Amino acid sequence: MNVTGTLSRYFGRQFLMWFCLLLFVLLLLIYLIDTVELLRRAAGKPEVTLGLVLRMGLFKLPGIGQQIIPFAVLFSAMFTFWRLTRSNELVVARAAGISVWQFLSPVLAAAILVGVVKVTVVNPVGALLIAEFNRLEERYLKGHTSSFDVSGTGLWLRQANGRDHYLMHAMSIEPDKAELKQILLMRFQDNDRYVARIDAASARLLDGRWEIRDGWMRQPNRPPRRVAVQEIPTELTLDRIEESFAPPETISFWALPRFIQTMEATGFSAIRHRLHFQSLLSQPFLYCAMVLLAAAFSMRQTRRGGALAMVSVGVTTGFVLFIVTDIVLSLGVTESIPALMAAWTPAAVSLLLGATALFHLEDG
Repeated sequence: MNVTGTLSRYFGRQFLMWFCLLLFVLLLLIYLIDTVELLRRAAGKPEVTLGLVLRMGLFKLPGIGQQIIPFAVLFSAMFTFWRLTRSNELVVARAAGISVWQFLSPVLAAAILVGVVKVTVVNPVGALLIAEFNRLEERYLKGHTSSFDVSGTGLWLRQANGRDHYLMHAMSIEPDKAELKQILLMRFQDNDRYVARIDAASARLLDGRWEIRDGWMRQPNRPPRRVAVQEIPTELTLDRIEESFAPPETISFWALPRFIQTMEATGFSAIRHRLHFQSLLSQPFLYCAMVLLAAAFSMRQTRRGGALAMVSVGVTTGFVLFIVTDIVLSLGVTESIPALMAAWTPAAVSLLLGATALFHLEDG
């Protein structure tokens, strides 16, 4: 048992060491490339200094870094198993009666640990840095004074207060004043029974309420009448409206469940955020699948030959899986398939493929 524990720690350390080294090299290359690209975009903008560009490159790094972690897990696991096989360490371990699943267990545990740390620690920190990068990009590189992005059809909001349901449309927004311009407000009751409509030049978001001034109210079978002040209770805040335009990557893993619940309660579509949250939950299982695939394609090369071919097939399989993952997630975003299925299918299928390949190729 002691020998098995020692070997387990050794295999786990080997994988983590190569994973950290490979991830560091990839992040360094990405940072250099992104910095050069940011310098190109900042050309002709004297207010954008070199220090600002370097900071923006660091703020952007976690976003891309989280996307390449599965690749780092796959390649580092392949290199770890290839190295252990080439040095005959796995041959000795098998001769000692240790099965393939026993020396895979510490690597799988390390992959799960990487996934948990990535989801619970790296993601929340990365969300803050990505949001800061987006803010600096909007301000210095795009020249936008506001991070709101209202489409040509305007901004639509929906909320419910007891029996009353409100649908509000605004053509533009002034974040500094928390004010919506060119308002159309429709009120419904019970089973979407139309009650009234208010047209106004503006509506201001105050503490827990909308304040609409100088509007015209139209009700069925009644002549229009002028409304000096109309107040409507709301749970919305300016930050919450602004966050609804932000990509899910800028919201912490810990804040996503409550944020999704709030968005759906106020009428926003939360499909992207729900899909992102479920994808984060599936990450540790996806990393385990990468380890199984790496083992299947890199542990038997010294006995069967064709090392380059086996590794090439493994790398190709990894890239195909990631392409398929993007396609499935796109189907989830368009609601062609349920978000839960779209988020978990890549991890589940990868696990099944990896386990099947190992059972087919290995005898222990």
